[in-house]
Amino acid sequence: MGGPTGLDEGRVAHWLEGALGLRAPIAATLIAGGRSNLTYRVEDADGRAVALRRPPVSHVLPTAHDMAREFRVLSGLFPLGVPVARPLALCRDEAVTGAPFYVMEFVEGVILRDRAGAIEAFDEAGRHAIGGHLAQTLAALHEVTPEAAGLADLARHDGYVERQLKRWRAQYEQTRVPEADLENRVLEVADRLGAAIPPAQHVSVVHGDYRLDNTVLSPEGTVRAILDWEICTLGDPLADLGTLLCYWAEPADPSAALLGVAPTTAPGFMTREEVTAAYARHSDLDLSGIAYYQAFAYWRLACILQGVYARYRAGATAGDAGSVDGFPAHVALLADLALATLER
Repeated sequence: MGGPTGLDEGRVAHWLEGALGLRAPIAATLIAGGRSNLTYRVEDADGRAVALRRPPVSHVLPTAHDMAREFRVLSGLFPLGVPVARPLALCRDEAVTGAPFYVMEFVEGVILRDRAGAIEAFDEAGRHAIGGHLAQTLAALHEVTPEAAGLADLARHDGYVERQLKRWRAQYEQTRVPEADLENRVLEVADRLGAAIPPAQHVSVVHGDYRLDNTVLSPEGTVRAILDWEICTLGDPLADLGTLLCYWAEPADPSAALLGVAPTTAPGFMTREEVTAAYARHSDLDLSGIAYYQAFAYWRLACILQGVYARYRAGATAGDAGSVDGFPAHVALLADLALATLER
């Protein structure tokens, strides 16, 4: 199979020619992968670029990595003005490159993955503005009703946090490995979270992994596209804000260098409190219980990293396997952060 891991360039080129009129040969580059679905920049002979998404090459959990579902979410949100990449075509035929995949517009812009990149791309004033733009964009997403996006049947409308606790606990238990046996600590947090679930104020389209490096920014720091809709569902919108705050590391945080040096530790970025206030300016939701959702996000990230580590151990990564050896320690730290945040 010619091309980067997970992509047969010859067969994909033939399919793209029929589906979108792209002209062979194509050149594909893996731009994100290993820890989730694989994303490639694909350029045809005329220089037209698109983005292609497919599942990991192996060790796929039963309900994860559904390409048709992700494509459907984009197709529902794009016409409503939500900043997502324009969906272009879906391929269900696994014979093309080993798994279903979809193709979307390639959105040019800045993706901030670390502190150095943030300092290089924006001055302090620009970095400060980013937090407000992300919060406003998230609040606008949460105003979209599932019915308006044609997604009312995407998931149940009730019991979002209960469902999430059940799902991630089950996936954690499916992906345990001997040297990362933190069962008691992680499951203790799950029990604490389950005993204190706040009532949802609203049901909305929930991104599920809303964070800075899942957005494409303009030079002004506005959001051009929200990426990675893999775990989008319906439910409590404050879970998305909790996720944003979980990843929005401040310089003194013990988690600031958890997955590399967080971009938000660069000078100028808003604090978590300021990001929360920015969201509040564009939402009528009561944010007094937001610490619960931030704690839930820490715990869920612990479960996700456990799954990433299990895929790494099984040889399923393609690309960004760096630093994965340290994930068992990260899982422990996240469980501790979740407990501390719950007790605030």
